[in-house]
Amino acid sequence: MIKRIWHGYTTLENADTYQNLLNDEVFPGIEAKKIPGYRSIELLRCDKEDEVEFITIMTFDSLQNVIDFQGEDYEACYVPDAAQRVLSRWDQRSRHYTEIQRRDYE
Repeated sequence: MIKRIWHGYTTLENADTYQNLLNDEVFPGIEAKKIPGYRSIELLRCDKEDEVEFITIMTFDSLQNVIDFQGEDYEACYVPDAAQRVLSRWDQRSRHYTEIQRRDYE
Protein backbone atom coordinates (compact mmCIF):
# COMPACT_ATOMS: atom_id res chain seq x y z
CA MET A 1 0.00 0.00 0.00
CA ILE A 2 1.06 3.56 -0.73
CA LYS A 3 0.11 6.44 1.57
CA ARG A 4 -0.07 9.86 -0.11
CA ILE A 5 0.26 12.54 2.60
CA TRP A 6 -0.43 16.24 2.15
CA HIS A 7 -0.80 19.27 4.47
CA GLY A 8 -2.99 22.33 4.05
CA TYR A 9 -3.53 25.29 6.37
CA THR A 10 -6.32 27.79 6.77
CA THR A 11 -7.52 30.45 9.15
CA LEU A 12 -9.65 29.64 12.17
CA GLU A 13 -12.55 31.40 10.43
CA ASN A 14 -12.27 29.29 7.25
CA ALA A 15 -11.57 25.91 8.85
CA ASP A 16 -15.15 24.62 8.98
CA THR A 17 -15.79 25.92 5.46
CA TYR A 18 -12.74 24.05 4.17
CA GLN A 19 -13.66 20.86 6.05
CA ASN A 20 -17.19 20.96 4.61
CA LEU A 21 -15.81 21.59 1.12
CA LEU A 22 -13.64 18.49 1.41
CA ASN A 23 -16.49 16.32 2.63
CA ASP A 24 -19.16 17.68 0.28
CA GLU A 25 -17.22 18.26 -2.96
CA VAL A 26 -13.53 17.32 -3.05
CA PHE A 27 -13.68 13.80 -1.61
CA PRO A 28 -16.79 12.79 -3.60
CA GLY A 29 -15.09 14.19 -6.72
CA ILE A 30 -12.03 12.01 -6.13
CA GLU A 31 -14.22 8.95 -5.53
CA ALA A 32 -16.17 9.65 -8.72
CA LYS A 33 -12.97 9.28 -10.75
CA LYS A 34 -13.06 5.52 -9.98
CA ILE A 35 -9.25 5.39 -9.83
CA PRO A 36 -7.99 1.80 -9.95
CA GLY A 37 -6.32 0.88 -6.66
CA TYR A 38 -7.65 3.88 -4.73
CA ARG A 39 -8.73 2.59 -1.30
CA SER A 40 -9.47 5.48 1.05
CA ILE A 41 -8.85 9.01 2.21
CA GLU A 42 -8.41 10.12 5.80
CA LEU A 43 -8.76 13.68 7.07
CA LEU A 44 -6.92 14.92 10.15
CA ARG A 45 -7.42 18.34 11.75
CA CYS A 46 -5.34 20.23 14.30
CA ASP A 47 -6.65 23.55 15.61
CA LYS A 48 -3.78 25.83 16.63
CA GLU A 49 -3.76 29.34 18.10
CA ASP A 50 -3.61 31.19 14.80
CA GLU A 51 -4.45 28.62 12.10
CA VAL A 52 -5.85 25.18 11.46
CA GLU A 53 -3.77 22.42 9.90
CA PHE A 54 -5.38 19.69 7.83
CA ILE A 55 -3.67 16.51 6.72
CA THR A 56 -5.03 14.16 4.10
CA ILE A 57 -3.81 10.60 3.82
CA MET A 58 -4.86 8.81 0.67
CA THR A 59 -4.30 5.06 0.37
CA PHE A 60 -3.56 3.36 -2.94
CA ASP A 61 -2.57 -0.19 -3.82
CA SER A 62 0.53 0.92 -5.73
CA LEU A 63 2.54 3.89 -6.92
CA GLN A 64 1.15 3.28 -10.40
CA ASN A 65 -2.33 3.93 -8.99
CA VAL A 66 -1.09 7.29 -7.64
CA ILE A 67 0.21 8.09 -11.13
CA ASP A 68 -3.20 7.13 -12.53
CA PHE A 69 -4.72 9.69 -10.14
CA GLN A 70 -2.24 12.56 -10.47
CA GLY A 71 -0.22 11.91 -13.62
CA GLU A 72 3.50 11.44 -14.22
CA ASP A 73 4.34 14.29 -11.85
CA TYR A 74 2.59 12.32 -9.14
CA GLU A 75 4.11 14.30 -6.26
CA ALA A 76 2.34 17.47 -7.43
CA CYS A 77 -0.37 18.58 -5.04
CA TYR A 78 -4.05 18.19 -5.88
CA VAL A 79 -5.80 21.36 -4.66
CA PRO A 80 -8.98 22.30 -6.55
CA ASP A 81 -9.67 26.01 -7.13
CA ALA A 82 -12.46 26.09 -4.53
CA ALA A 83 -10.04 24.77 -1.90
CA GLN A 84 -7.35 27.27 -2.88
CA ARG A 85 -9.80 30.09 -2.15
CA VAL A 86 -10.10 29.14 1.55
CA LEU A 87 -6.61 27.82 2.24
CA SER A 88 -3.91 30.24 3.36
CA ARG A 89 -1.04 27.91 2.37
CA TRP A 90 -0.44 24.29 1.42
CA ASP A 91 2.22 21.76 0.47
CA GLN A 92 3.07 22.07 -3.20
CA ARG A 93 4.26 18.46 -3.21
CA SER A 94 2.69 15.39 -1.63
CA ARG A 95 4.84 12.79 0.10
CA HIS A 96 4.46 9.09 -0.59
CA TYR A 97 5.22 6.29 1.83
CA THR A 98 5.06 2.54 1.49
CA GLU A 99 3.04 0.93 4.25
CA ILE A 100 5.27 -1.81 5.57
CA GLN A 101 3.22 -2.86 8.54
CA ARG A 102 -0.24 -2.27 9.92
CA ARG A 103 -1.61 -3.52 13.22
CA ASP A 104 -5.30 -2.94 13.91
CA TYR A 105 -6.61 -3.45 17.41
CA GLU A 106 -10.14 -4.05 18.53
